Amino acid sequence: ALGSFYFLHESLKNIYQFDFKAKKYKKVTGKEIYSDTLESTPMLEKEKFPQDYFPECKWSRKGFIRTRWCITDCAFDLVNIHLFHDASNLIAWETSPSVYSGIRHKALGYVLDRIIDQRFEKVSYFVFGDFNFRLDAKAVVETLCAKATMQTIRAADTNEVVKLIFRESDNDRKVMLQLEKKLFDYFNQDVFRDNNGTALLEFDRELSVFKDRLYELDISFPPSYPYSEDSSQGRQYMNTRCPAWCDRILMSHSAKELILKSENDEKIVIYDHIGPNVCMGDHKPVFLSFRIAAGAGKPIANVHKCCVVQ
Repeated sequence: ALGSFYFLHESLKNIYQFDFKAKKYKKVTGKEIYSDTLESTPMLEKEKFPQDYFPECKWSRKGFIRTRWCITDCAFDLVNIHLFHDASNLIAWETSPSVYSGIRHKALGYVLDRIIDQRFEKVSYFVFGDFNFRLDAKAVVETLCAKATMQTIRAADTNEVVKLIFRESDNDRKVMLQLEKKLFDYFNQDVFRDNNGTALLEFDRELSVFKDRLYELDISFPPSYPYSEDSSQGRQYMNTRCPAWCDRILMSHSAKELILKSENDEKIVIYDHIGPNVCMGDHKPVFLSFRIAAGAGKPIANVHKCCVVQ
């Protein structure tokens, strides 16, 4: 469920990858493929989260993969991460922030602690993947349905809430939103696409807990999930979850310093999504393209183009 591809342009010389078992760098030559034994491969670290982090799942493949690279004396970690999802829209809606937000907070903190512990020298790092960050569901619903009345539907046998229906107070009580465990059916999807959904960024709050440890460039693309998997509906969201920026590329504050601006101030740092009008599956891939200096903290001798894609 979690893997990474690394492509290095043939023009790059003196590329080294870290051996976590031998605790030293090895020069990269030719092509290497690791597949069946990732947990025991010395050229990377791959871990699953402890089972008790998300007890609703009997078994989870969520976790992270970490590799370390050195390009012309510039060392950095690339950490591919997959955090826990929202199991139920109804539960996510109950509190602000949701219980799932707390679980992701704990898991991300676990990863950050692991990659800066005392086992290895500390270097700059980029963390990317499906963070499953969601908008604050309670705040979003209260905003989108501020003038609506709510109808609660319960199961006949258990009296458990199985559906919420939000209707306009007037306008023939038009249904604005239907909410179930795996249903988020809002009547006007344009709110998530207009101006790339930036009006909803105020409800994207999960990363704020880590502002002292992680940096992210400004988001200027629409929510990356959940898109329709119908090949003819490249811009349409599925009515399963509230659209959110699940897919992100974050970095340590020292990694931020590695990203350079060109002398003429042209925009050479790009943080965007791929295939805005094309079906790419339920997630739109996100990429960060930038230039990186050779030798952190040293005079810039060479500049290389890098691109991280989630």
